Amino acid sequence: MRPEGVGTVYGQGVTIEEERIALFMDYENLAISAREDLGGIAFDFGPVADALAERGRVIARKAYGDWSYFDEDRRMLTRHHVELIEIPQRMGTIRKNAADIKMAVDALEMAFERPYVSTFVICTGDSDFTPLVHKLRELNKRVIGVGIRASTSKLLPPACDEFLFYETLEGVEPGVPTPKKPARQQAPPVPDVVAPEPKETPTDNDSKSLDDLAKLVSTTVGGLKRSAGGIILGSQLKRTLLRKDPTFSEANYGFRAFGELLRYLDEQGVIELSEGPAKGDPEIDFPTESAGTDAAFDLVKKVISELGTDRTVMLSGLKDQMRKRDPQFSEKQFGYSSFLQFMKAAQTKGVVQLEWNEELGGYVLGV
Repeated sequence: MRPEGVGTVYGQGVTIEEERIALFMDYENLAISAREDLGGIAFDFGPVADALAERGRVIARKAYGDWSYFDEDRRMLTRHHVELIEIPQRMGTIRKNAADIKMAVDALEMAFERPYVSTFVICTGDSDFTPLVHKLRELNKRVIGVGIRASTSKLLPPACDEFLFYETLEGVEPGVPTPKKPARQQAPPVPDVVAPEPKETPTDNDSKSLDDLAKLVSTTVGGLKRSAGGIILGSQLKRTLLRKDPTFSEANYGFRAFGELLRYLDEQGVIELSEGPAKGDPEIDFPTESAGTDAAFDLVKKVISELGTDRTVMLSGLKDQMRKRDPQFSEKQFGYSSFLQFMKAAQTKGVVQLEWNEELGGYVLGV
């Protein structure tokens, strides 16, 4: 029995399940944020439409705003078949935004009246929409947020199932922000010699981000194996990573697709891929033999041997001693969620002896 709100497409003997999506846009928030935070560019709905087309079938597109302020934008949205909801902003001398409550009411109304809608896309960076996101998820709806990073509240992305930053979407080219000059301050003289542009070379941050990625994937795979059991598929891993961090995207690490990321981690020995039940959705496991894990266990033996000659070696503090010898050490890169789990694995391999000492109130180690 297929989930409510997921449509079925038939063709050439293939059955494909697809999401049915409803889109709601707080247009003033997006348009002003794009102009102020992305170098003065005009908001373009095209990249958003393309990103959603990859996720399912969009059956409703609604944008809310006072369109007397967005004449050109209105034409652009109409070409994309977006329904424009007119919300006048000026009431006498007081400017009051009524779009937020109207948008929230319409979204909830659709959630109740259109049970086949499985996914709601809320385009805004305003934290006022966080309760709406929570309520939609309570109603068993998937929620995708879209906003501009600089103007998106930190409360909103974690509340969503997935959050897309507009400037990272394919087809968006942010402009160069023009820095504001302080009042009554002359601009510095322009030098006669123009300095050459710095070359784009890999930095420490690039390698660090890939290390963090390996640790994140290892920890997640380890957690799935402990909690779910059975086989772990690439699609399952991607959904879990998005639940941990709705802003996660393989593109942030330089990969064009999630499968490319998985193949890279397989080549690095972080995970091991095998053919899954469906093409393009591989089965994931830890390598049967890991040189990195063996090296880490060897480091444990070395540290304990050095420390155990003149005093009892306690588990607490051992990790700090290991990091003094290898600053890059982390048990998470091997799929263990805690250092104690890593040491119990070392005990299982016969690397160390791990015993609880009541008098000392902690684990005592020996080789």
